[in-house]
Formats: sequence, structure tokens, C-alpha cells
Amino acid sequence: MRAIVSVGMAGNDELDRAIVQWLEWDKNPKTLAEVRQLHCDGNIKQLQEYFGSRMEFGTAGMRSTMGPGFSHMNDLTIIQTTQGLCRCLENSFSDVKDRGVVIGFDARAHLPSGSSSQRFARFAATVLISQGIPVYLFSRITPTPFVPFTVSQLKLCAGIMVTASHNPKQDNGYKVYWNNGAQIAPPHDKEIAQAIDENLKPWSESWNDNLVDCSSLIKDPYENMKNKYLECLRKHCFYRDINKETKLKFVHTSVHGVGHEFVQAAFTAFDFTPPLAVPEQKDPDPEFPTVKYPNPEEGKDVLTLSFALADKEGATVILANDPDADRLAVAEKQESGEWKVFSGNELGALLGWWIFTCWKKQNPESSCLKNVYMLSSTVSSKILQAIAVKEGFHFEETLTGFKWMGNKAKELIDKGNTVLFAFEEAIGYMSTEFVLDKDGVSAAAIVAESASYLATKNTTLSQQLKAIYEKYGYHLSRASYFICHNPETIARLFQNLRNYNKTNQYPKTCGKFEISDIRDLTTGYDSSQPDKRAVLPTSKSSQMITFTFKNGCVTTMRTSGTEPKIKYYAELCAPPGNSDPEKLKEELNDLVNALVEHFFQPDKNGLIPRST
Repeated sequence: MRAIVSVGMAGNDELDRAIVQWLEWDKNPKTLAEVRQLHCDGNIKQLQEYFGSRMEFGTAGMRSTMGPGFSHMNDLTIIQTTQGLCRCLENSFSDVKDRGVVIGFDARAHLPSGSSSQRFARFAATVLISQGIPVYLFSRITPTPFVPFTVSQLKLCAGIMVTASHNPKQDNGYKVYWNNGAQIAPPHDKEIAQAIDENLKPWSESWNDNLVDCSSLIKDPYENMKNKYLECLRKHCFYRDINKETKLKFVHTSVHGVGHEFVQAAFTAFDFTPPLAVPEQKDPDPEFPTVKYPNPEEGKDVLTLSFALADKEGATVILANDPDADRLAVAEKQESGEWKVFSGNELGALLGWWIFTCWKKQNPESSCLKNVYMLSSTVSSKILQAIAVKEGFHFEETLTGFKWMGNKAKELIDKGNTVLFAFEEAIGYMSTEFVLDKDGVSAAAIVAESASYLATKNTTLSQQLKAIYEKYGYHLSRASYFICHNPETIARLFQNLRNYNKTNQYPKTCGKFEISDIRDLTTGYDSSQPDKRAVLPTSKSSQMITFTFKNGCVTTMRTSGTEPKIKYYAELCAPPGNSDPEKLKEELNDLVNALVEHFFQPDKNGLIPRST
């Protein structure tokens, strides 16, 4: 993944040219007035932040704060990006003016700059219809998975989703799906980026968003796609009678995002009573007033209001979507009265087990297994691999992110295979074949059905997770991150691992733990391969090193493509029969502590740990 924003700083002449261009091209009165005032005041520092670099378009699209300047998300940078995408689509698809593009948006807004996701979506639509390309523009906020769903259902050339997902409130983003219904992957990102650079000056009609209100090229897919999505989802319900009768109560929070209406509808499609909604969080609010970070991956801090409502109403399962409803977190009340928030890997194990169990009931013949696949990313738990080995289906590992899993799934499906499930540890789950991306709406309904089924067997999600580990082997994992705003520090940290303590070699140990193999997907090195070359694709623009230890633990350190974070993932896999999880957990914790002390060196490198 390419960096979201370049870190190079422009010289004063370059800065002046960028500001002159902005004053010529921008027609948003708020951002234009702010830049003019800063220019009059000679506020070089602020102008440098706005114009010293340009957002780069990568496989994650673009994501940055909303505000003026070429380094931020605003009307002009949306127009420029869509102009580039438009030209790229014209070059790639001879029938783009027949097939068209879908555009969706979340509920984000930024009053100081007059920005909002809906406004950005209108300008993106304006650019495309000005060139004769039909646009299916959602009239209302929608979950991110509805965009790839619409691309696939209507056989469109591309999809655009305006969202910053679970980022802080001041951010926004622009995400692109290709004609196969999956997120773009190389080389499309570079082709689009080049086309953007060649089409920076706004075209004559690009600012005329009144076109959206009167053009015959605009269609609203909202009702049709919502109904079609629910129709597809109903086919993944296997215990309708149990769902109707269940005594379990569920709480759902959309964390001030778009998920409420859609999860309610998904529950109804599964014949459930709709879940209890956290009242303070069910309606979209771009200020995210009740949470520090609108990211359910952060765990209990985001779920405080959900716990309170569940305790009050006697609910035992909490389902939490992130603001664009493509991720899902789940918590379950324990016998002790405490709440367990499942990690992304734990929920991946539960969903993988459940989806395979339901499929196997429908397809009891062992011959059916030869074309069945599950996928997960390289930093996620290997539990699906363990299940696949024991049950006889196929498992494939991809690079981090659903752009890789979605495209791999489509490739496998096109060859006549069945892809049952794919997941990443960052609470992203592709639980159906009709959305080739993570989808928190379908996952919520499917988790609810699994919990209701287990309740008829007098067991819980937590107890079933333990049963999965006992059958397929314990897979204990820990993941976290450090914040680092200095790219030079990040580069130095990873370079030290490649030239560990100036030995011109990778480390052989981490504290007391011996390393058996190293894979570096930045350089393409893999010590476990005969030719020392990594099998997975490599990228010099991002940092990612994986260490395999002799005790069976695998750890990965990598940079984030969308946030100033260095992330780490550690998993200790034990074969079936090793039933002492506490001992395994202690060993995993010791190794993670060694990783932090010897490889991250947070004090020396000025790294900020994840707040707990």
C-alpha cells in the first residue's frame, strides 16, 4: 500500500505555485477564504501543512483530514481524484458509458470547511456525469459493503465509497472498487494515481453539482439494492425456527455511524426480534460525541454504553459496528458477570467454524470439499488453516487487507470454487459470497444465529471457542500498536532489524526466544524458501517483517497504510491436545514483552503505546 500523504516538504517557490493554483481552482467559499486569509497573514507554517505535500492515491484510495489544501480531503481534491479515475475508467472499459459507476457515502461532516461525505459524493458524481458516465448515486447514507455489492449486482465498472471508516471525526476518505466487486489492487492504483496527476485542473463542468439534480444519468439504487442485499442474506440463514423462538437478547451499537437501520433489517431477514439499539449511539452523528475513538476494535472503551444497556435489559450478546458498518466487534456476558470482548482472531475462529458447520450440513458428501476455500490475511490467526487441515478443505493466506482477500476470492470463484469465509484480525469478516469485502451487517446476523443455535445446546460463544481450540489446537494471539508521527524514526527502526545491532544481519534471537525464520515483505526476503525469495507479493513503500520462532510463535511488525502506527501481531499455535492455555498465554506474553523491549525500543524511539 502506498503512503496516504507524502512526507516531502515543498520549497517556498513550490509552495507559492501550489497556493496560486489553489486560489485559481477552488470554488468552495469556506476553504478559499481560509487560504486567502492565511496568505494575507503570511502564516507559512499552516500553509506549509496544507500545500507542502499532496495526498497520494494508493490501493486504500485516499484518507486524510478534511480542510483546505492539496494534502487534505476537500471539494477540489475530490474533483481532481475523480477526474483521474474517470480517465482511467475510460481507458480501461470501452463500455463505461453504458455500465456506469456506483457512489456511496457515510455520515461524516466538517463544518469549518463545509465538507461532508455526501457533498464529496455529489462532486464525484458531477465529474462522471459531465463526461457521460452513468452514476448510481445512493440518496442516503449506506454501509460500505453496499458499494461493492452494487458493483457486482449491476455489473458496473467501478464503485466509490466516501468514508474514513473508524478514523477520528476530522478525517474522510475515498475508496475505490473495481469491476470485479473487490477493492482495487496493483496496478490499478498506480494507473489511477497517474491519471489524477494528468487531470488536476478542474474541467468546465466539474464544479457544477446542480447537474446531479437534473441529469438523466443519475439513478438512485438505494431501495433496490437494500432489498436485493437482504434477499441474498436470507440464503445464509439456516435456523430460522430457532431464531424466531430464541430467548437470547442482543444489543447493537452503530457507534454514531450508518449501521443501525441495516442491522435491524438484517435481523428481521433472519426472523429475529430486532436487537436493542444503544439509544445514544444509534443515529448518525459526525461528532461521535460518546466515544474517544469511533472504533469498536479498541474494545471496552467504545462499548461502555452497550454494557450498561445490556446489563439493564438482560442481554448477553453485544454486536458493535464501526461507523461505516464494514467491521464487527462482539462481546458476551460471562457467568461471572464480566464481559468478554472477542478479539478479531477469536471471532474469526467462531465464524469460520460456524459457516463451515452450516455448509457441511447442506453438503455432507466429502467429495464436495475439493473446491471449498477459506482465506485470511498473513497477520491474522492461522486457526482457519488448522480447521482446513483437519476437515479437508483448502486454506489460502494473502497479504494484509481485504483488497487482497476480495480479489483472491473472486479469482477462486471464477474458477468454479466456493469461498465460504475470509477474515482479518482487525474485526473484518467476509461471511458471504455476494460481498467481496468485509461486511459488518451480514456478520452481525450470522453471529446472532450461531449464538442462538448454541443456546439450544446450553452452551455459549465463549464455551464454543474453547471447544474449537481443543479440537483444532489453541491459537492464542496478541495484537497492538505504537503511534509514531516521524517517518524517519519508523524507517530507522525497521532498518535496525535488517542490520541488527550493526551486524548486517537480521536478529537471531529476541531476548531469550530463538528465531527460526524471517520473512521481509518490504525487501522480498524469506529465509524459509529455498531461493530465499518471498512467495507473497512485496512492496517497498510499506514496512512488514515476520519472525517465526522455534517455540511455534509467529510475530509480524508492520506499518499502517492509513494511520501513523507501527502494528504488531503475535500468535502462538499449539497442536490439538495441548490443553494448558494459561501456560501458553504466559509464554506468548513473555515473547511480546521481549518484542517490545528489543525490537520496538519505545523509549529510545519515542513511540507512544496504545492507550488502554
